[in-house]
Amino acid sequence: MKAAILHAPNQPLTVEDVEIRKPLRGEVLVRTAASGVCHSDLHFVEGLWPAPLPIVLGHEAAGVVEEVGEGVTYVTPGDHVIVSFTPFCGQCADCVSGSPHLCTNPVAAFPAGRQAPPRLTRNGGVLHQFAGRGPASFAEYMLVSESSLVKIPAEMPLDKAALIGCAVTTGIGAVINTARVHEGDTIAVIGTGGVGLNVIQGGVLAAASKIIAIDVLDSKLDYARTMGATHTVNATATDPVKAVQELTGGRGVDYAFEAIGSTQAARQAFDMVRRGGTAVIVGMMPWGSEIALPGPAFLGEKKCIGSYYGSTRFRIDMPRLCEFYLQGKIKLDELVTRRYQLDEINEAFAAMKRGEVARSIIPLTAA
Repeated sequence: MKAAILHAPNQPLTVEDVEIRKPLRGEVLVRTAASGVCHSDLHFVEGLWPAPLPIVLGHEAAGVVEEVGEGVTYVTPGDHVIVSFTPFCGQCADCVSGSPHLCTNPVAAFPAGRQAPPRLTRNGGVLHQFAGRGPASFAEYMLVSESSLVKIPAEMPLDKAALIGCAVTTGIGAVINTARVHEGDTIAVIGTGGVGLNVIQGGVLAAASKIIAIDVLDSKLDYARTMGATHTVNATATDPVKAVQELTGGRGVDYAFEAIGSTQAARQAFDMVRRGGTAVIVGMMPWGSEIALPGPAFLGEKKCIGSYYGSTRFRIDMPRLCEFYLQGKIKLDELVTRRYQLDEINEAFAAMKRGEVARSIIPLTAA
């Protein structure tokens, strides 16, 4: 099959022929219908996060089940699925307490055992997968654990379902699951890329009274309004913290969401929430980075919390988001700015860095 390979940080990905083996116990072969291009992948491309090399990146995907290994009971060939980049074991303390997104049990990702043959190879050499256990969706096929899969309705368009595999779930989930925003609350969203736009959508679903979008490009702020932002702030034209204070009568917002992966933006999120308010860090910070917060502010019961993958319960939340789309309650068509072929993947990353896209999709095979 064809796959895009990262051989070294800050080097273009190369599309090459690679080998993918048959599924073993607990594994499923999925034909990739579409993969989104996410900023998290760019962190590995730019060396901001360590990764074993060479590696096939990509983690925001949907496809069709091709073949199942021994013991697989959840899916059968022909099923339409979203691929979660965090498989769950269903047995550890995190899973049984309702936080399957926090599962780190290696059995979840490698049900056939760590000694099983590598899933991906090229000329006899091992190719690694996104984040060590992710789907490696910049490829025509994915070989993953059964617990990485979420079945979805056949009428759900697979190219839109791919977005639920990361950006939509991460953004909406940060509002609904992590922060638990209530009707009438006020929120600010720093960064209006793929994840930030879905934080805005989460605010709409939660019936937030003010949804303040903050970015440095007017074109992206215009886009944020189409997704439900009630107010916009260009951070190059005004201090975003002061602007948020003014828009809330000097009080600050109830929740501020950092959706860039910037320590500076994280501090701004903390500064713009009210006493008793909560800053939610959604963005993927560079490896080794630290956030400095003013100690006295905690006496006002301000909080700063993290959100990983929207605190999702995959097999509950992802099908629900599909239904929301089919019922017109959330916007997915509008998120897709451009489509690229697999051999154009480097241009897709470049357009993301330039701030030209909300989300790009790479169609890989027919549904």
